[in-house]
Amino acid sequence: MNLKMRRVMTLLTLLVIPFLSYAKGIDETINESFKPIADAWGGIIFYPITIAGLDVPLVVIMLLGAAGFFTVAFKFVNIKNFSTAINIVRGKYDDLDKHGKVEKAMVNTLDGDILDTIKIESDGEVTHFQALTAALSGTVGLGNIAGVAVAISLGGPGATFWMIIAGLLGMSSKFVECTLGVKYRDVGEDGTVYGGPMYYLSKGLKEMKAGTLGKILAGIFAVMCVGGSLGGGNMFQANQAAAQFNSMLGITHPSAGAIFGLILAVLVALVIIGGIKRIGSVTEKVVPFMVVLYVLAAIIVLIMHAGDIPGAFGQIFSGAFSPEGMKGGLVGVLIVGFQRAAFSNEAGVGSAAIAHSAVKTNFAASEGLVALLEPFIDTVIVCTMTALVIIITNGDGSIMEYGVKSPDGVVATSAAFGSVLSFFPYILTIAVVLFAFSTMLSWSYYGLQSWMFLFGKNKAADISYKIMFCLFIIVGAAISLGPVIDFSDAMIFAMAIPNIIGCFILFPKVREELNKYLAAIRANK
Repeated sequence: MNLKMRRVMTLLTLLVIPFLSYAKGIDETINESFKPIADAWGGIIFYPITIAGLDVPLVVIMLLGAAGFFTVAFKFVNIKNFSTAINIVRGKYDDLDKHGKVEKAMVNTLDGDILDTIKIESDGEVTHFQALTAALSGTVGLGNIAGVAVAISLGGPGATFWMIIAGLLGMSSKFVECTLGVKYRDVGEDGTVYGGPMYYLSKGLKEMKAGTLGKILAGIFAVMCVGGSLGGGNMFQANQAAAQFNSMLGITHPSAGAIFGLILAVLVALVIIGGIKRIGSVTEKVVPFMVVLYVLAAIIVLIMHAGDIPGAFGQIFSGAFSPEGMKGGLVGVLIVGFQRAAFSNEAGVGSAAIAHSAVKTNFAASEGLVALLEPFIDTVIVCTMTALVIIITNGDGSIMEYGVKSPDGVVATSAAFGSVLSFFPYILTIAVVLFAFSTMLSWSYYGLQSWMFLFGKNKAADISYKIMFCLFIIVGAAISLGPVIDFSDAMIFAMAIPNIIGCFILFPKVREELNKYLAAIRANK
Protein backbone atom coordinates (compact mmCIF):
# COMPACT_ATOMS: atom_id res chain seq x y z
CA MET A 1 0.00 0.00 0.00
CA ASN A 2 1.58 3.32 -1.05
CA LEU A 3 1.93 6.38 1.17
CA LYS A 4 -1.07 8.25 -0.30
CA MET A 5 -3.35 5.26 0.18
CA ARG A 6 -2.17 4.75 3.80
CA ARG A 7 -2.91 8.39 4.58
CA VAL A 8 -6.42 8.15 3.14
CA MET A 9 -7.18 4.96 5.06
CA THR A 10 -5.87 6.46 8.31
CA LEU A 11 -8.00 9.57 7.85
CA LEU A 12 -11.03 7.44 7.02
CA THR A 13 -10.59 5.39 10.20
CA LEU A 14 -10.15 8.49 12.39
CA LEU A 15 -13.32 10.00 10.98
CA VAL A 16 -15.28 6.80 11.45
CA ILE A 17 -14.39 5.95 15.07
CA PRO A 18 -16.28 8.83 16.75
CA PHE A 19 -19.18 8.40 14.34
CA LEU A 20 -19.74 4.75 15.28
CA SER A 21 -20.25 5.61 18.94
CA TYR A 22 -23.54 7.39 18.31
CA ALA A 23 -24.56 6.47 14.73
CA LYS A 24 -27.34 4.17 15.85
CA GLY A 25 -28.96 6.91 17.89
CA ILE A 26 -29.31 9.52 15.17
CA ASP A 27 -31.03 7.57 12.40
CA GLU A 28 -34.55 8.21 13.66
CA THR A 29 -33.89 11.93 14.03
CA ILE A 30 -32.49 12.15 10.51
CA ASN A 31 -35.41 10.18 9.10
CA GLU A 32 -38.02 12.39 10.76
CA SER A 33 -36.37 15.65 9.76
CA PHE A 34 -35.60 14.60 6.19
CA LYS A 35 -38.86 12.88 5.33
CA PRO A 36 -40.76 16.06 4.26
CA ILE A 37 -37.90 17.00 1.93
CA ALA A 38 -37.70 13.50 0.47
CA ASP A 39 -41.47 13.32 -0.05
CA ALA A 40 -41.58 16.71 -1.77
CA TRP A 41 -38.64 15.93 -4.06
CA GLY A 42 -39.92 12.47 -4.90
CA GLY A 43 -43.31 13.96 -5.71
CA ILE A 44 -41.70 16.24 -8.27
CA ILE A 45 -39.41 13.71 -9.97
CA PHE A 46 -41.86 10.82 -9.87
CA TYR A 47 -44.90 12.95 -10.68
CA PRO A 48 -47.52 10.37 -11.61
CA ILE A 49 -49.57 10.16 -14.77
CA THR A 50 -52.54 7.81 -14.33
CA ILE A 51 -52.83 5.25 -17.14
CA ALA A 52 -55.25 2.33 -16.97
CA GLY A 53 -55.64 2.81 -13.25
CA LEU A 54 -51.90 2.81 -12.55
CA ASP A 55 -49.79 5.80 -11.54
CA VAL A 56 -46.79 5.92 -13.86
CA PRO A 57 -43.93 8.34 -13.08
CA LEU A 58 -43.57 10.96 -15.81
CA VAL A 59 -39.81 10.37 -15.87
CA VAL A 60 -40.40 6.73 -16.84
CA ILE A 61 -42.63 7.84 -19.72
CA MET A 62 -39.82 10.19 -20.84
CA LEU A 63 -37.26 7.39 -20.71
CA LEU A 64 -39.38 4.98 -22.71
CA GLY A 65 -40.45 7.67 -25.18
CA ALA A 66 -36.82 8.57 -25.83
CA ALA A 67 -35.85 4.91 -26.23
CA GLY A 68 -38.60 4.35 -28.79
CA PHE A 69 -37.69 7.51 -30.71
CA PHE A 70 -33.98 6.66 -30.91
CA THR A 71 -34.75 3.09 -31.97
CA VAL A 72 -36.75 4.35 -34.96
CA ALA A 73 -34.46 7.31 -35.71
CA PHE A 74 -31.42 5.02 -35.97
CA LYS A 75 -33.28 2.34 -37.93
CA PHE A 76 -33.16 -0.27 -35.16
CA VAL A 77 -29.47 0.07 -34.43
CA ASN A 78 -30.06 -2.15 -31.38
CA ILE A 79 -30.79 -5.11 -33.66
CA LYS A 80 -29.09 -4.25 -36.96
CA ASN A 81 -25.69 -3.53 -35.37
CA PHE A 82 -25.82 -6.05 -32.53
CA SER A 83 -23.24 -8.36 -34.12
CA THR A 84 -20.96 -5.38 -34.76
CA ALA A 85 -21.11 -4.54 -31.05
CA ILE A 86 -20.09 -8.10 -30.17
CA ASN A 87 -17.17 -7.92 -32.58
CA ILE A 88 -15.98 -4.62 -31.09
CA VAL A 89 -15.86 -6.16 -27.60
CA ARG A 90 -14.06 -9.19 -29.07
CA GLY A 91 -11.40 -6.84 -30.43
CA LYS A 92 -12.07 -7.50 -34.12
CA TYR A 93 -11.81 -3.81 -35.02
CA ASP A 94 -9.03 -2.81 -32.60
CA ASP A 95 -6.73 -1.97 -35.51
CA LEU A 96 -8.95 0.99 -36.34
CA ASP A 97 -7.98 2.51 -32.97
CA LYS A 98 -4.34 1.44 -32.94
CA HIS A 99 -3.46 2.44 -36.47
CA GLY A 100 -6.31 4.61 -37.71
CA LYS A 101 -5.67 8.31 -38.15
CA VAL A 102 -7.71 10.94 -36.37
CA GLU A 103 -9.15 12.89 -39.24
CA LYS A 104 -10.04 16.55 -39.04
CA ALA A 105 -13.75 15.77 -39.33
CA MET A 106 -13.50 13.70 -36.14
CA VAL A 107 -12.04 16.48 -34.05
CA ASN A 108 -14.11 18.75 -31.85
CA THR A 109 -12.62 22.21 -32.42
CA LEU A 110 -15.07 24.09 -30.19
CA ASP A 111 -13.37 26.58 -27.85
CA GLY A 112 -9.94 25.52 -29.05
CA ASP A 113 -10.30 21.95 -27.78
CA ILE A 114 -8.64 20.45 -30.84
CA LEU A 115 -5.37 19.36 -29.16
CA ASP A 116 -7.06 17.76 -26.16
CA THR A 117 -9.58 16.04 -28.38
CA ILE A 118 -6.90 14.54 -30.62
CA LYS A 119 -5.08 13.27 -27.56
CA ILE A 120 -8.07 11.77 -25.81
CA GLU A 121 -9.53 10.16 -28.92
CA SER A 122 -6.19 8.50 -29.60
CA ASP A 123 -5.58 7.30 -26.07
CA GLY A 124 -8.32 6.90 -23.48
CA GLU A 125 -7.89 4.95 -20.25
CA VAL A 126 -9.70 1.61 -20.50
CA THR A 127 -10.57 -1.03 -23.10
CA HIS A 128 -14.03 -1.51 -24.62
CA PHE A 129 -14.58 -4.55 -22.40
CA GLN A 130 -13.47 -2.73 -19.23
CA ALA A 131 -15.73 0.22 -20.02
CA LEU A 132 -18.66 -2.15 -20.59
CA THR A 133 -18.11 -4.03 -17.32
CA ALA A 134 -17.60 -0.81 -15.37
CA ALA A 135 -20.95 0.47 -16.64
CA LEU A 136 -22.64 -2.91 -16.19
CA SER A 137 -21.52 -3.01 -12.57
CA GLY A 138 -23.60 0.09 -11.98
CA THR A 139 -26.80 -1.41 -13.40
CA VAL A 140 -26.66 -5.18 -12.83
CA GLY A 141 -27.68 -5.50 -9.21
CA LEU A 142 -30.62 -5.55 -6.86
CA GLY A 143 -32.99 -4.39 -9.60
CA ASN A 144 -32.38 -7.70 -11.36
CA ILE A 145 -33.06 -9.66 -8.17
CA ALA A 146 -35.73 -7.69 -6.34
CA GLY A 147 -37.17 -5.54 -9.14
CA VAL A 148 -38.19 -8.49 -11.30
CA ALA A 149 -40.10 -10.11 -8.43
CA VAL A 150 -41.93 -6.84 -7.78
CA ALA A 151 -42.84 -6.50 -11.47
CA ILE A 152 -44.22 -10.04 -11.69
CA SER A 153 -46.13 -9.74 -8.43
CA LEU A 154 -47.83 -6.59 -9.74
CA GLY A 155 -48.33 -7.46 -13.38
CA GLY A 156 -48.14 -11.24 -13.45
CA PRO A 157 -45.91 -13.26 -15.82
CA GLY A 158 -46.92 -11.01 -18.74
CA ALA A 159 -44.92 -8.11 -17.28
CA THR A 160 -41.78 -10.04 -18.24
CA PHE A 161 -42.53 -9.64 -21.94
CA TRP A 162 -42.74 -5.87 -21.65
CA MET A 163 -39.56 -5.77 -19.55
CA ILE A 164 -37.80 -7.48 -22.44
CA ILE A 165 -39.27 -5.03 -24.98
CA ALA A 166 -38.22 -2.08 -22.79
CA GLY A 167 -34.73 -3.53 -22.49
CA LEU A 168 -34.44 -3.84 -26.27
CA LEU A 169 -35.59 -0.25 -26.74
CA GLY A 170 -33.26 0.96 -24.00
CA MET A 171 -30.32 -0.34 -26.02
CA SER A 172 -30.84 2.54 -28.45
CA SER A 173 -30.79 5.15 -25.66
CA LYS A 174 -27.53 3.74 -24.32
CA PHE A 175 -26.06 3.88 -27.81
CA VAL A 176 -26.91 7.58 -28.19
CA GLU A 177 -25.74 8.82 -24.79
CA CYS A 178 -22.50 6.82 -24.77
CA THR A 179 -21.57 7.90 -28.30
CA LEU A 180 -22.02 11.50 -27.17
CA GLY A 181 -20.00 10.79 -24.04
CA VAL A 182 -16.95 9.82 -26.11
CA LYS A 183 -17.41 12.53 -28.74
CA TYR A 184 -17.39 15.43 -26.29
CA ARG A 185 -15.06 14.12 -23.59
CA ASP A 186 -12.08 16.06 -22.23
CA VAL A 187 -8.62 15.03 -21.07
CA GLY A 188 -6.46 16.43 -18.29
CA GLU A 189 -2.78 17.21 -18.65
CA ASP A 190 -1.99 13.87 -16.98
CA GLY A 191 -4.16 11.95 -19.44
CA THR A 192 -7.13 11.54 -17.09
CA VAL A 193 -10.45 11.29 -18.91
CA TYR A 194 -13.39 13.54 -18.04
CA GLY A 195 -16.64 12.69 -19.77
CA GLY A 196 -20.35 12.14 -19.51
CA PRO A 197 -23.54 14.18 -19.90
CA MET A 198 -21.96 17.16 -18.11
CA TYR A 199 -19.58 17.58 -21.03
CA TYR A 200 -21.81 16.79 -23.99
CA LEU A 201 -24.54 18.98 -22.56
CA SER A 202 -22.22 21.97 -22.08
CA LYS A 203 -19.95 21.54 -25.12
CA GLY A 204 -22.42 19.89 -27.48
CA LEU A 205 -25.25 22.35 -26.96
CA LYS A 206 -22.83 25.26 -27.30
CA GLU A 207 -21.88 23.79 -30.66
CA MET A 208 -25.61 23.80 -31.48
CA LYS A 209 -25.86 27.51 -30.54
CA ALA A 210 -27.56 26.75 -27.19
CA GLY A 211 -24.64 27.31 -24.84
CA THR A 212 -26.60 28.83 -21.94
CA LEU A 213 -29.10 26.00 -21.92
CA GLY A 214 -26.23 23.54 -22.08
CA LYS A 215 -24.50 25.00 -19.03
CA ILE A 216 -27.73 24.93 -17.02
CA LEU A 217 -28.55 21.35 -17.96
CA ALA A 218 -24.98 20.22 -17.31
CA GLY A 219 -24.97 21.80 -13.85
CA ILE A 220 -28.31 20.23 -12.95
CA PHE A 221 -27.13 16.83 -14.10
CA ALA A 222 -23.87 17.05 -12.12
CA VAL A 223 -25.62 18.03 -8.87
CA MET A 224 -28.16 15.22 -9.23
CA CYS A 225 -25.44 12.72 -10.06
CA VAL A 226 -23.44 13.55 -6.92
CA GLY A 227 -26.55 13.12 -4.77
CA GLY A 228 -27.51 9.89 -6.51
CA SER A 229 -24.02 8.47 -6.14
CA LEU A 230 -24.09 8.96 -2.38
CA GLY A 231 -27.58 7.52 -1.93
CA GLY A 232 -28.88 4.99 -4.43
CA GLY A 233 -25.38 4.22 -5.69
CA ASN A 234 -23.85 3.96 -2.23
CA MET A 235 -25.93 3.96 0.98
CA PHE A 236 -28.74 1.82 -0.40
CA GLN A 237 -26.27 -0.74 -1.74
CA ALA A 238 -24.33 -0.88 1.54
CA ASN A 239 -27.55 -1.15 3.55
CA GLN A 240 -28.94 -4.05 1.53
CA ALA A 241 -25.63 -5.90 1.43
CA ALA A 242 -25.16 -5.56 5.18
CA ALA A 243 -28.72 -6.69 5.88
CA GLN A 244 -28.45 -9.75 3.63
CA PHE A 245 -25.00 -10.70 4.95
CA ASN A 246 -25.87 -10.36 8.63
CA SER A 247 -29.21 -12.09 8.16
CA MET A 248 -27.62 -15.03 6.39
CA LEU A 249 -25.09 -15.49 9.19
CA GLY A 250 -27.60 -14.78 11.94
CA ILE A 251 -25.63 -11.77 13.24
CA THR A 252 -27.76 -9.48 15.41
CA HIS A 253 -25.19 -7.32 17.22
CA PRO A 254 -26.12 -3.59 17.08
CA SER A 255 -22.73 -2.66 15.60
CA ALA A 256 -22.71 -5.42 12.98
CA GLY A 257 -23.89 -3.10 10.21
CA ALA A 258 -21.25 -0.48 11.00
CA ILE A 259 -18.48 -3.07 11.11
CA PHE A 260 -19.60 -4.54 7.80
CA GLY A 261 -19.76 -1.03 6.36
CA LEU A 262 -16.26 -0.20 7.56
CA ILE A 263 -14.81 -3.32 5.95
CA LEU A 264 -16.71 -2.62 2.74
CA ALA A 265 -15.54 1.02 2.78
CA VAL A 266 -11.92 -0.08 3.05
CA LEU A 267 -12.29 -2.48 0.12
CA VAL A 268 -13.98 0.19 -1.99
CA ALA A 269 -11.32 2.75 -1.06
CA LEU A 270 -8.54 0.40 -2.13
CA VAL A 271 -10.09 0.28 -5.60
CA ILE A 272 -11.39 3.80 -6.22
CA ILE A 273 -8.18 5.53 -5.15
CA GLY A 274 -6.67 4.07 -8.31
CA GLY A 275 -9.25 5.78 -10.54
CA ILE A 276 -11.08 4.40 -13.56
CA LYS A 277 -8.15 2.18 -14.60
CA ARG A 278 -8.28 0.35 -11.26
CA ILE A 279 -12.08 0.28 -11.33
CA GLY A 280 -12.04 -1.14 -14.85
CA SER A 281 -9.47 -3.81 -13.96
CA VAL A 282 -11.58 -4.92 -10.98
CA THR A 283 -15.00 -4.81 -12.65
CA GLU A 284 -13.78 -6.79 -15.67
CA LYS A 285 -13.21 -9.66 -13.22
CA VAL A 286 -16.02 -9.14 -10.70
CA VAL A 287 -18.90 -8.42 -13.12
CA PRO A 288 -18.52 -11.53 -15.30
CA PHE A 289 -18.08 -13.64 -12.18
CA MET A 290 -21.16 -12.33 -10.39
CA VAL A 291 -23.34 -12.48 -13.51
CA VAL A 292 -22.18 -16.03 -14.31
CA LEU A 293 -22.69 -17.07 -10.67
CA TYR A 294 -26.26 -15.79 -10.63
CA VAL A 295 -27.19 -16.97 -14.13
CA LEU A 296 -25.64 -20.39 -13.49
CA ALA A 297 -27.92 -20.85 -10.49
CA ALA A 298 -30.87 -19.87 -12.69
CA ILE A 299 -29.80 -22.32 -15.41
CA ILE A 300 -29.59 -25.15 -12.86
CA VAL A 301 -33.14 -24.42 -11.71
CA LEU A 302 -34.39 -24.24 -15.30
CA ILE A 303 -32.67 -27.50 -16.25
CA MET A 304 -34.27 -29.21 -13.26
CA HIS A 305 -37.64 -27.86 -14.46
CA ALA A 306 -36.98 -28.10 -18.20
CA GLY A 307 -40.43 -29.47 -18.84
CA ASP A 308 -42.01 -26.37 -17.31
CA ILE A 309 -40.14 -23.84 -19.47
CA PRO A 310 -42.55 -23.90 -22.45
CA GLY A 311 -45.45 -23.38 -20.06
CA ALA A 312 -43.63 -20.45 -18.42
CA PHE A 313 -43.10 -18.76 -21.77
CA GLY A 314 -46.72 -19.44 -22.56
CA GLN A 315 -47.73 -17.58 -19.38
CA ILE A 316 -45.42 -14.71 -20.31
CA PHE A 317 -46.87 -14.25 -23.81
CA SER A 318 -50.49 -14.88 -22.93
CA GLY A 319 -50.23 -12.63 -19.90
CA ALA A 320 -48.63 -9.88 -21.96
CA PHE A 321 -51.61 -9.58 -24.30
CA SER A 322 -54.58 -10.90 -22.37
CA PRO A 323 -53.95 -10.35 -18.66
CA GLU A 324 -57.44 -11.17 -17.47
CA GLY A 325 -58.08 -10.23 -13.89
CA MET A 326 -54.84 -8.24 -13.55
CA LYS A 327 -54.97 -4.70 -12.28
CA GLY A 328 -55.08 -2.24 -15.13
CA GLY A 329 -55.57 -4.90 -17.80
CA LEU A 330 -53.29 -5.01 -20.83
CA VAL A 331 -51.99 -1.46 -20.48
CA GLY A 332 -51.34 -2.02 -16.78
CA VAL A 333 -49.14 -5.08 -17.38
CA LEU A 334 -47.31 -3.25 -20.16
CA ILE A 335 -46.62 -0.28 -17.88
CA VAL A 336 -45.41 -2.40 -14.97
CA GLY A 337 -42.95 -4.22 -17.23
CA PHE A 338 -41.69 -1.00 -18.85
CA GLN A 339 -41.33 0.76 -15.51
CA ARG A 340 -39.28 -1.98 -13.83
CA ALA A 341 -37.02 -2.31 -16.88
CA ALA A 342 -36.35 1.43 -16.93
CA PHE A 343 -35.41 1.34 -13.26
CA SER A 344 -33.18 -1.69 -13.81
CA ASN A 345 -31.00 -0.72 -16.77
CA GLU A 346 -31.08 3.10 -16.36
CA ALA A 347 -31.06 3.60 -20.14
CA GLY A 348 -31.46 7.33 -20.74
CA VAL A 349 -30.35 8.36 -17.26
CA GLY A 350 -26.89 9.21 -18.56
CA SER A 351 -24.85 7.57 -15.82
CA ALA A 352 -23.28 4.88 -18.01
CA ALA A 353 -21.98 7.49 -20.47
CA ILE A 354 -19.54 8.62 -17.77
CA ALA A 355 -17.87 5.20 -17.60
CA HIS A 356 -17.95 4.58 -21.35
CA SER A 357 -16.33 7.97 -22.01
CA ALA A 358 -12.99 6.68 -20.72
CA VAL A 359 -12.59 4.07 -23.47
CA LYS A 360 -9.58 3.90 -25.76
CA THR A 361 -10.92 4.61 -29.25
CA ASN A 362 -10.68 6.92 -32.23
CA PHE A 363 -14.38 6.56 -33.00
CA ALA A 364 -17.12 7.76 -30.67
CA ALA A 365 -19.76 5.45 -32.16
CA SER A 366 -17.64 2.37 -31.48
CA GLU A 367 -18.30 2.73 -27.76
CA GLY A 368 -21.90 3.66 -28.35
CA LEU A 369 -22.36 0.30 -30.04
CA VAL A 370 -20.61 -1.49 -27.17
CA ALA A 371 -22.88 0.29 -24.71
CA LEU A 372 -26.05 -1.01 -26.34
CA LEU A 373 -25.08 -4.48 -25.08
CA GLU A 374 -25.58 -3.27 -21.52
CA PRO A 375 -29.43 -3.24 -21.38
CA PHE A 376 -29.43 -6.52 -23.31
CA ILE A 377 -27.32 -8.25 -20.66
CA ASP A 378 -28.99 -6.48 -17.74
CA THR A 379 -32.64 -6.75 -18.73
CA VAL A 380 -33.07 -9.19 -21.61
CA ILE A 381 -30.80 -11.88 -20.14
CA VAL A 382 -30.47 -11.50 -16.36
CA CYS A 383 -33.98 -10.19 -15.65
CA THR A 384 -35.56 -12.78 -17.91
CA MET A 385 -33.69 -15.61 -16.20
CA THR A 386 -34.94 -14.38 -12.83
CA ALA A 387 -38.49 -14.10 -14.15
CA LEU A 388 -38.50 -17.64 -15.56
CA VAL A 389 -37.34 -19.09 -12.24
CA ILE A 390 -40.03 -17.20 -10.31
CA ILE A 391 -42.83 -18.17 -12.73
CA ILE A 392 -41.83 -21.85 -12.82
CA THR A 393 -41.49 -22.22 -9.05
CA ASN A 394 -44.66 -20.24 -8.36
CA GLY A 395 -46.95 -22.75 -10.03
CA ASP A 396 -48.77 -23.39 -6.76
CA GLY A 397 -48.80 -19.72 -5.74
CA SER A 398 -46.48 -20.35 -2.80
CA ILE A 399 -43.99 -17.62 -3.78
CA MET A 400 -46.41 -14.79 -4.52
CA GLU A 401 -49.95 -13.93 -5.48
CA TYR A 402 -50.13 -12.26 -8.89
CA GLY A 403 -51.76 -8.86 -8.73
CA VAL A 404 -50.55 -8.21 -5.17
CA LYS A 405 -47.27 -6.32 -4.82
CA SER A 406 -44.52 -8.38 -3.21
CA PRO A 407 -43.38 -6.49 -0.09
CA ASP A 408 -39.79 -7.70 -0.42
CA GLY A 409 -38.57 -8.66 -3.86
CA VAL A 410 -35.28 -10.12 -2.62
CA VAL A 411 -37.12 -12.49 -0.27
CA ALA A 412 -39.46 -13.61 -3.06
CA THR A 413 -36.58 -14.28 -5.46
CA SER A 414 -34.62 -16.09 -2.76
CA ALA A 415 -37.65 -18.25 -1.97
CA ALA A 416 -38.10 -19.08 -5.67
CA PHE A 417 -34.52 -20.25 -6.08
CA GLY A 418 -34.41 -21.80 -2.61
CA SER A 419 -37.40 -24.01 -3.36
CA VAL A 420 -35.15 -25.90 -5.79
CA LEU A 421 -31.64 -25.17 -4.50
CA SER A 422 -31.50 -25.27 -0.72
CA PHE A 423 -28.06 -23.65 -0.76
CA PHE A 424 -29.16 -20.71 -2.93
CA PRO A 425 -29.58 -18.22 -0.03
CA TYR A 426 -25.79 -18.43 0.38
CA ILE A 427 -25.26 -17.79 -3.34
CA LEU A 428 -27.72 -14.91 -3.14
CA THR A 429 -25.77 -13.42 -0.25
CA ILE A 430 -22.55 -13.54 -2.27
CA ALA A 431 -24.36 -12.10 -5.29
CA VAL A 432 -25.93 -9.25 -3.32
CA VAL A 433 -22.59 -8.30 -1.73
CA LEU A 434 -20.81 -8.43 -5.09
CA PHE A 435 -23.60 -6.53 -6.82
CA ALA A 436 -23.46 -3.87 -4.11
CA PHE A 437 -19.66 -3.68 -4.22
CA SER A 438 -19.45 -3.33 -7.99
CA THR A 439 -22.33 -0.84 -8.09
CA MET A 440 -20.53 1.34 -5.56
CA LEU A 441 -17.35 1.23 -7.63
CA SER A 442 -19.15 2.53 -10.71
CA TRP A 443 -21.21 5.13 -8.90
CA SER A 444 -18.14 6.42 -7.06
CA TYR A 445 -16.69 7.21 -10.47
CA TYR A 446 -19.91 8.78 -11.73
CA GLY A 447 -20.14 10.97 -8.63
CA LEU A 448 -16.46 11.90 -8.75
CA GLN A 449 -16.67 13.02 -12.36
CA SER A 450 -19.68 15.20 -11.54
CA TRP A 451 -18.04 16.52 -8.35
CA MET A 452 -14.93 17.58 -10.27
CA PHE A 453 -17.07 19.14 -12.99
CA LEU A 454 -18.62 21.34 -10.29
CA PHE A 455 -15.58 22.02 -8.10
CA GLY A 456 -12.59 21.69 -10.39
CA LYS A 457 -10.27 18.98 -11.70
CA ASN A 458 -7.77 19.00 -8.84
CA LYS A 459 -6.41 16.68 -6.17
CA ALA A 460 -8.37 18.36 -3.38
CA ALA A 461 -11.68 17.73 -5.14
CA ASP A 462 -10.62 14.19 -5.98
CA ILE A 463 -9.61 13.12 -2.49
CA SER A 464 -12.42 14.96 -0.67
CA TYR A 465 -15.07 13.19 -2.72
CA LYS A 466 -13.51 9.77 -2.26
CA ILE A 467 -13.30 10.18 1.52
CA MET A 468 -16.88 11.41 1.64
CA PHE A 469 -18.04 8.49 -0.50
CA CYS A 470 -16.38 5.93 1.78
CA LEU A 471 -17.89 7.54 4.88
CA PHE A 472 -21.35 7.30 3.34
CA ILE A 473 -20.83 3.55 2.86
CA ILE A 474 -20.56 3.19 6.63
CA VAL A 475 -23.55 5.47 7.17
CA GLY A 476 -25.66 3.38 4.82
CA ALA A 477 -24.66 0.07 6.40
CA ALA A 478 -24.95 1.26 10.00
CA ILE A 479 -28.31 3.01 10.14
CA SER A 480 -31.69 3.04 8.45
CA LEU A 481 -31.99 6.17 6.34
CA GLY A 482 -35.14 5.48 4.32
CA PRO A 483 -36.10 9.06 3.40
CA VAL A 484 -32.50 10.03 2.58
CA ILE A 485 -32.17 7.05 0.26
CA ASP A 486 -35.57 7.80 -1.29
CA PHE A 487 -34.42 11.36 -1.90
CA SER A 488 -31.13 10.37 -3.51
CA ASP A 489 -32.80 7.63 -5.57
CA ALA A 490 -35.08 10.32 -6.98
CA MET A 491 -31.94 12.33 -7.82
CA ILE A 492 -30.71 9.46 -10.00
CA PHE A 493 -33.82 9.64 -12.14
CA ALA A 494 -33.76 13.43 -12.10
CA MET A 495 -30.53 13.02 -14.09
CA ALA A 496 -32.64 11.69 -16.95
CA ILE A 497 -34.44 14.99 -17.53
CA PRO A 498 -31.46 17.13 -18.64
CA ASN A 499 -29.84 14.11 -20.28
CA ILE A 500 -32.82 13.26 -22.48
CA ILE A 501 -33.25 16.90 -23.53
CA GLY A 502 -29.61 17.03 -24.60
CA CYS A 503 -29.75 13.68 -26.42
CA PHE A 504 -32.78 14.82 -28.43
CA ILE A 505 -30.96 17.96 -29.53
CA LEU A 506 -27.67 16.21 -30.30
CA PHE A 507 -28.84 12.98 -31.92
CA PRO A 508 -27.91 14.21 -35.46
CA LYS A 509 -24.29 14.31 -34.24
CA VAL A 510 -24.64 10.68 -33.21
CA ARG A 511 -25.81 9.75 -36.71
CA GLU A 512 -22.70 11.41 -38.15
CA GLU A 513 -20.45 9.43 -35.80
CA LEU A 514 -22.21 6.14 -36.60
CA ASN A 515 -21.89 6.65 -40.34
CA LYS A 516 -18.21 7.56 -39.92
CA TYR A 517 -17.43 4.44 -37.91
CA LEU A 518 -19.33 2.03 -40.16
CA ALA A 519 -17.55 3.55 -43.15
CA ALA A 520 -14.20 2.95 -41.43
CA ILE A 521 -15.12 -0.69 -40.82
CA ARG A 522 -16.07 -1.17 -44.46
CA ALA A 523 -12.85 0.48 -45.63
CA ASN A 524 -10.78 -1.73 -43.33
CA LYS A 525 -12.15 -5.01 -44.73
